[in-house]
Amino acid sequence: MSYVDKNLIPNETVVFRTRLHWIIFGWPFLFLLASCVAFWFDYKHTGEVLLVITLILFLARYLVYMASEFAVTNKRVIVKVGFLQRRTLELMLTKVEAIAVTQSLLGQMFSCGTITVTGTGGTKEPFANIRSPLQFRRAVQAATAP
Repeated sequence: MSYVDKNLIPNETVVFRTRLHWIIFGWPFLFLLASCVAFWFDYKHTGEVLLVITLILFLARYLVYMASEFAVTNKRVIVKVGFLQRRTLELMLTKVEAIAVTQSLLGQMFSCGTITVTGTGGTKEPFANIRSPLQFRRAVQAATAP
């Protein structure tokens, strides 16, 4: 059972749910590509080292990917990021002032970006590499609309 599902309050339902974007696996992919090139040109030792780095990077990113959740319910915004070091945000919709979305050109192409949740009192919480950040913002806006 996910963090979001475990922490729902009575009469609360999930309106929108997303995860981290697959782009977080970019560095492991580049190291895998470099190790393939090293093996192709018969640099076996270098290829083996790069392959070990690839596996370590992939495992670390995979654990973060699986441990991260982003949800909008009919009452709250719920965010949980991290595996060994967990960071959570649970903010009532009535306390959300703004959801800012920042996307690079690559992020626009692949529907990936950073959301910054601003709560009343000036609290700003940025979360990077979110899949479908514009849809996340729209879900918050729709849930807060009268």
